[in-house]
Amino acid sequence: MEIPWSEILKIGCAFVAGTLLGIEREYRDKPAGMRTIILITVGAALFSLLNLTINTQSPDRIASNVVTGVGFLGAGVIFKEGMNVYGLTSAATIWVAAAIGMAIGFGNYWIGFVTLI
Repeated sequence: MEIPWSEILKIGCAFVAGTLLGIEREYRDKPAGMRTIILITVGAALFSLLNLTINTQSPDRIASNVVTGVGFLGAGVIFKEGMNVYGLTSAATIWVAAAIGMAIGFGNYWIGFVTLI
């Protein structure tokens, strides 16, 4: 069996992107820290890779469900106390981390890393 180096590179790049984004979250002591962001970027990249390898009638099915699932993760970090709402930036970070992971998983490295910056 041949080692799929291009796919390993994509997962590795998603890990690096998640680490860089997560370090900023850890530094600021925010919810959805480094481990969470790494898991989201790597998971989204993996689902994107699987989306490319599975032959189905609807090739966008897995990718669209990743977006939906990440929405539920983001909703879990939003809290309302009285008139104040907390966690919107964390939810947006989760959403963008998944998008970066998907971009890298689909092979669009430059879009993922430009968005990361």
